[in-house]
Amino acid sequence: MPRYAQLVIGPAGSGKSTYCSTMVQHLQTLNRSAQVVNLDPAAEHFDYPVMADIRELIQVDDVMEDASLRFGPNGGLVFCMEYFANNFDWLGESLGHVEDDYILFDCPGQIELYTHLPVMKQLVEQLQQWEFRVCGVFLVDSQFMVESFKFISGVMVALSAMVSLEIPQINIMTKMDLLSPKAKKEIEKYLDPDMYSMMEDNSDNIRSKKFKNLTKAICGLIDDYSMVRFLPFDRTDEEGINIVLQNIDFSIQYGEDLEFKEPKEVDEEPANLNYDAFFQDKVDS
Repeated sequence: MPRYAQLVIGPAGSGKSTYCSTMVQHLQTLNRSAQVVNLDPAAEHFDYPVMADIRELIQVDDVMEDASLRFGPNGGLVFCMEYFANNFDWLGESLGHVEDDYILFDCPGQIELYTHLPVMKQLVEQLQQWEFRVCGVFLVDSQFMVESFKFISGVMVALSAMVSLEIPQINIMTKMDLLSPKAKKEIEKYLDPDMYSMMEDNSDNIRSKKFKNLTKAICGLIDDYSMVRFLPFDRTDEEGINIVLQNIDFSIQYGEDLEFKEPKEVDEEPANLNYDAFFQDKVDS
């Protein structure tokens, strides 16, 4: 039997722990079992039970207090993750092996772990050796993505993680429930964006010709190959959470022995810009 894993990644403050807590509660309402593993050695608190906690192996505070290492917060976290990569046996023993494992890995928020350091890639390879089907769940704060250039930056980070980890990846805009009604309407255009139109709308703000050409090339890469798109995540919207879960389950073929339908795609140009109506018909009947 295959095992299933969500690797919950993204920048600090993007809502990874909240996502894990919300998703576990949602799975429980569907009578599905799921476990969470905390892989953040700097975590202070979270409101979900864990089956394994990396802080039992190593903690950032201990590394920073070591006089022989003298690491700051960032260097200490990298050291902890490299130590973890050399001690995957601890994780294997903590996970054990039960039928139909479905595990969420709540990962640290240091973005270089997903873009150019090898630690998370090594973790993915180890999980695959343990017969896990792994999906990356990349979170970005919707409050950060409401401006075009910030959005492009977020897209590039998500794309970098996709290239680095080489696993199916679902990109999610979190904290939609914290946006004002006006901001919710504004952000709809970023869920499945027309990058060329976005570039034209902001071309007057770019004074440097070289920067304008670079931005145009980046927008073209994203738009021409449809490499990155986002799903909204509102922790108060069960229907929206189910859409996210459907996409993740499809990417790892959870329950492949059952009849499984591919999730419907969000319309490229929704006619109704009302936030609630926008997602009304997105769940498979």
